[in-house]
Amino acid sequence: MKKLDEGFQYSVKNGTYHGLGVQKLGDDICFTIAVPDRKRCSLLLYERGSKEVAASIPMGSSSRYGDLRSVIIEKFPAEEYDYNYLIDGEVITDPYADRICGREIWGKVPKDQGSLRGRAVFEEYDWEGDAPLELSWSEIVIYASHVRGFTKHTSSGVKAKGTFAGIMEKIPYLKELGINQLELMPVYEFAEAESWDEKRPPLRLPGNGQKELLNYWGYSEAYYFAPKASYAATGDPVREFKDLVRELHKNGIEIVLEFHFQKGTRTALVLDCIRHWVLEYHIDGIHINRNHAPVEALAQDPLLSHTKIMTESFHLDDIYEERYVPDFRNLAEYNDGFMLDVRRFLKGDEGQLLPFTWRSRRNPAEHAVINYMANHNGFTLMDAVSYDEKHNEANGEDNHDGTDFNYSWNCGEEGASRKKRTLALRARQLRNAFVMLLLSQGTPLLYGGDERGNSQSGNNNVYCQDNELSWVNWKTGKSFEFLTDYVKKMIAFRKSHPVFHQNRELRVMDYLSCGHPDISYHGKRAWLGDFENYSRSVGVFYGGDYIEANSGGKETDSFFYVAFNMHWIPHEFALPDLPGKGRWKIAIDTGLEGTAGIYEKGKEPLLSDQRTVTVPERTILVLTGERGREKEKKQRIAEKKGKGRTAAKQKQPEMTEKKDGTGMKES
Repeated sequence: MKKLDEGFQYSVKNGTYHGLGVQKLGDDICFTIAVPDRKRCSLLLYERGSKEVAASIPMGSSSRYGDLRSVIIEKFPAEEYDYNYLIDGEVITDPYADRICGREIWGKVPKDQGSLRGRAVFEEYDWEGDAPLELSWSEIVIYASHVRGFTKHTSSGVKAKGTFAGIMEKIPYLKELGINQLELMPVYEFAEAESWDEKRPPLRLPGNGQKELLNYWGYSEAYYFAPKASYAATGDPVREFKDLVRELHKNGIEIVLEFHFQKGTRTALVLDCIRHWVLEYHIDGIHINRNHAPVEALAQDPLLSHTKIMTESFHLDDIYEERYVPDFRNLAEYNDGFMLDVRRFLKGDEGQLLPFTWRSRRNPAEHAVINYMANHNGFTLMDAVSYDEKHNEANGEDNHDGTDFNYSWNCGEEGASRKKRTLALRARQLRNAFVMLLLSQGTPLLYGGDERGNSQSGNNNVYCQDNELSWVNWKTGKSFEFLTDYVKKMIAFRKSHPVFHQNRELRVMDYLSCGHPDISYHGKRAWLGDFENYSRSVGVFYGGDYIEANSGGKETDSFFYVAFNMHWIPHEFALPDLPGKGRWKIAIDTGLEGTAGIYEKGKEPLLSDQRTVTVPERTILVLTGERGREKEKKQRIAEKKGKGRTAAKQKQPEMTEKKDGTGMKES
C-alpha cells in the first residue's frame, strides 16, 4: 500500500491508455487524460460533499505514453469521489467526464474552476430492451426545439419546466401532432454564465445596468460527454436523459442531438464523443457543424452506419464508392436552402418558380434532405409573415447581429396587428407555408412553437435571450387558434399519401411506362408549365401509379394535382385528364379560413369544372383523383356481391382506350 494523503490509502499503478476519461476495470478504476508538452500532472480526488482535496496522485513520466497520462487505483470506490486534474498548477476538469458537478443551477456562476468537478458514472440502467428506432427518412417528421425554451414558459402546463422531465410531459402532445423525431439543441454541459476567465467574459447588455445576458443556445466550449445538470429536474442528468430517450422510443419518436464543436476541437474527441452518446444514451442521430467536425470520418465509421448524421453538406466522393447507394440512408443535408427559396416563392418574389419546384422534389439517393421554413437561427414562421425587418435591439448589439436576409413579408403592417384583413392574410400565408413544407419530398422539420403561431417579436437571433422572448408561448392568439389542428391534419395527410414522401427522387419522366410521368408541371395549358421569371404560379401533377409500381404493389395512392398561386391576382390552371375518365376532387384549399379547407377522406367536394380551375390570389389548391376504371371495377364487385339484384347478372360493357389517349370509351 502506498500512502498518498493522510486517511487515503489505495494501491496505484500505471494505466491502460486504451481510452480517455474514467473506466471501470473490475474493482479497479482507470483515469486517463491527454497532457501535451510533458507538463506536470496530478489527479485530484475529492470526497463527495467536501470542498477539500482528499488526495493528489502524481501522474509523472512513468504513467505517460505519448501525450496520455493514465493511472489505475485498485479497488477504488469511485461512487464516493469526484475528481479533477492539476496540470502545471492549473485545475482542469476532465473534458471526457461522464457528469459535471457544480452547474446544477441554471445561470449560477461557479466561484472558480475548482468548483467544477468531474464525476464517473457506473450505475447500471434498465433500458427495458430499448434500441434506436432506425426510421426511414421518408417516414419522418422532425420537431426541433431547445430543452429549456420548449417548456419554460408558464403557459406550457408542465410541472418540471425547462428540463428533460418537462419534455417527457409533452410526449403525448408530440405524438398526437404526428411527430416521430425530436431534435434538441445542445444538451451537453455548456457554460451559460461564466466570469472567472478573461478568455470567456460574460455577455453584457450595454446601457442597461451592465445586465448579463446568457449563452442560451450553448454554442461555446463545453464538456461534450456530460448531459447538462441544470436541465435535470431530478438532480440526476444522466438518468433523467436516459429516461427521456427511453420514453420517446416507446412512443415511436427518435431523438437527434445537435453538437456544435468549436474551432480546434480534436478529431479524436469528436469521434469519441459521438460514439459515447450513441452507445451510452441510445440516441438516433446527430446534427453537427461540418466546419469544425470530421464529417466524412463520422460518415465512414461502421459503428455509426445506422446513426443519422445531419450537416450542411457532404463530400460524397470521400464517403462512398462511385455510384454506391447505401441500403440505409443515414446521412442528411441540413441547411437553409429550402427555407430561403421557398420563403421567396411564398411572398411572391420574381424568378422563384424554378428554385421552388426543384426544392420541393429534391430527394437524392445517397442522402436525405431536411426541409424547413423556420429554425432557431432566424425568424419564427409567424415572424416571417409579420415582420419585414429584424428587431434584435434586446441583444445589445444595436440590431447589427443576426442575418439581414430573412425573405419575410409583414403582410402590410410591421409586427403585431389587430386589423382583420392583415391577420387573415397572415393566417393564409401560414397555411400556404405548411402545405409547401409538408407536401414537399425530403424530410420536413417544424421549428418548435411554429405550429402554435409562436413569435419572438421580430428577434431573429435569440442566442442570449433566456426569457419569454425565446421560450415557446403555448397560448395561441385568437386569430391563430386553428393552427395547431391545421398542422396536425397536414402531417396526417402527408403520412397517408406516400406520393408526397417517396424514398427516391422524382425524375419528371415516365420511366416505368405508366402512361404519365412520376411528376409533371402545368400552367394555363396542361403539360406545359410557365417558368418565366415573372411567373408565380404552377400546377404540379403527381402520378399515383408510380407508388404501386415502385413498391411492388405493397402501396397504392391517388393522383394529385397541386395548384400553387403565390401571385396577388387569381390564375387559371388547365387540368390533365385522369385515366379512365376519373374526376378531380378538392382535398385542400388554403383560401378557406381555419381548418375548413382540409377535407376528410371520402368527403372531398367534386370540382365543378374538370378541365380548368381558377385559383384565387395567394392560395394553394390540392386536388385528388382516382382512375375511373378502378371506380367502375369496385362498383362491379359490389354489384356481384348483392343478393338477388338483377344488375349483378347483366353483362358489363367493355371499355377500351380512345385513340387520342384522352380517356376510355365503350366498345
